[in-house]
Amino acid sequence: MTRCLRTPEVAILALVAALAGCATQSGTVVLLPEADGRPTALQVVQGERTLLLDRPYAAAEIHSSGPRAATLSGDEVKARFGNALAAQPMRAATFTLHFDEGDALTRDAQRLLADVIAAIARYPVADVVVVGHTDLVGTDEYNDELARKRAETVRQLLVSRGIAAQRIVAYGRGKREPAVPTADGVTEPGNRRVEVIVR
Repeated sequence: MTRCLRTPEVAILALVAALAGCATQSGTVVLLPEADGRPTALQVVQGERTLLLDRPYAAAEIHSSGPRAATLSGDEVKARFGNALAAQPMRAATFTLHFDEGDALTRDAQRLLADVIAAIARYPVADVVVVGHTDLVGTDEYNDELARKRAETVRQLLVSRGIAAQRIVAYGRGKREPAVPTADGVTEPGNRRVEVIVR
């Protein structure tokens, strides 16, 4: 039996041809490059044999005797797996919109909103998740409410620009997930934000 294992700390994309759930004894596993160039890795385990794929287009050819290392070019991957590549869903796009100390977007965030709208337009049926955050000043209750207000502010801005309300989920995380770690009570502009995930 063949098992395909992912390293938990990196996002990876592998193409598997002729491998129904990594359960047959033939096929090819290819590690594709990340769009942003981040390093990724994939471990292919078949019986007692293990093969690590740790660079773009590294491949494992699966045989009954175990995985064999191979390297494919980008053109070879397109030629062999073009239909599978075309069937992939679009990758999620993530944006961070910063806020002033209250629930008003900064000027930079207001400009970035146009990029969010453009990204949503690229998805045939977009789902949008809006998550509000705060810095670590104030009580949990205060920050929970402020984070919800920030998320709702962005949600309403998106709706006012023609995004269907039913496609947007908005909620707040308060001060639970700071982008910039600080002590409690410390003001930090990098934590006053809304994250928008478009998928």
